Amino acid sequence: MIFFTYFGYPVSLYLLSIFRRKIVKKANLFPDVTMIITAYNEERRIKDKLDNTLALEYPGDKLQILVASDGSTDQTNAIVKEYEKNNIELLTIKKRRGKENAQKEAVEKAKGEVIIFSDVATLLDRGGLKEIVSNFGDCSVGCVSSEDRLIGRDGKPSGEGFYVRYEMWLRRLESKVNSLVGLSGSFFAARKEVCQNFSGEMQSDFRTVLSSIKMDLRGISDPQAIGYYQDVSDESLEFDRKVRTVVRGLTVFFRHVEFLNIFRYGFFSYQFFCHKLLRWLVPLFLFLALVSNIILAVKSLPFFIILLGQIGFYGVAFWGWKHKSGASNFLVKIPTYFIIVNASIFVAWWRYLKGQRLVMWTPSER
Repeated sequence: MIFFTYFGYPVSLYLLSIFRRKIVKKANLFPDVTMIITAYNEERRIKDKLDNTLALEYPGDKLQILVASDGSTDQTNAIVKEYEKNNIELLTIKKRRGKENAQKEAVEKAKGEVIIFSDVATLLDRGGLKEIVSNFGDCSVGCVSSEDRLIGRDGKPSGEGFYVRYEMWLRRLESKVNSLVGLSGSFFAARKEVCQNFSGEMQSDFRTVLSSIKMDLRGISDPQAIGYYQDVSDESLEFDRKVRTVVRGLTVFFRHVEFLNIFRYGFFSYQFFCHKLLRWLVPLFLFLALVSNIILAVKSLPFFIILLGQIGFYGVAFWGWKHKSGASNFLVKIPTYFIIVNASIFVAWWRYLKGQRLVMWTPSER
């Protein structure tokens, strides 16, 4: 099941893409667009984000730029106000209630036919906005995800960077065959009608796809629309972010279990199950594999050898976690990141089953 989750599911998509391929019919169109930038205490980065946004290639009379400041207590609001002369609007939310709530309030003030969601930490190519909007020339598209590009601090591959590339590859396969299951929360776009019932309590990048599917539309990934962001500066804080992300994802999933109905949602139900639920069950599979292997190793030399391999894998991951400065080897970073991710999923399950439903959001330090 571990192997199928990470490799079997993508292979099944690849094989299906040989016989079934959905081409996105892009068009050179310029509808009215609202770009929503959510911010919380971003005085250090907000100026770079606004300058980057103003440099985007898109007709100024068709672009509404709206910064939703989610209870910021630093100089974020003051900095944004300096850009009012450039037609950047500030939506001040006095009481901090989380990223999705800030997005919801901004959606209510959005004037565009297409709504773009972006984080402060994410920078775009000059043609990125025009590129992502062109996908809505295809009437079957309800939402579009950018592709993430991680900029490492040391200029070298990282475990997270490898995982991001894997995830982008998987999304391209999903787009070819049917639909994405989740979007890049740092930069994605949706038709305004898809955002009509926007939730302030649930993960927007996941739920927006589900809203599109309900309307018989689909979500796609555009490799030409790229969002750049830097590797995290504090990995301990990043662990907490991963936990929050999974808790929020579990909240969306279990409030929308109807998407497992294959008779209503067809192939998307298979994707919904594999990409989300199976991924979140990997910690359980890892535990079962280790326990069963210990039992089998008592009377079987092959299973004893496999057990040594498992222990070695966990040992490398633990060493990489304890010696962060020395874990520069790519073969150490991958096991370390894999175990950290699944440890965060385990903690997220624990919190979710205890009744925690996290809506607060603190941007990762990058």
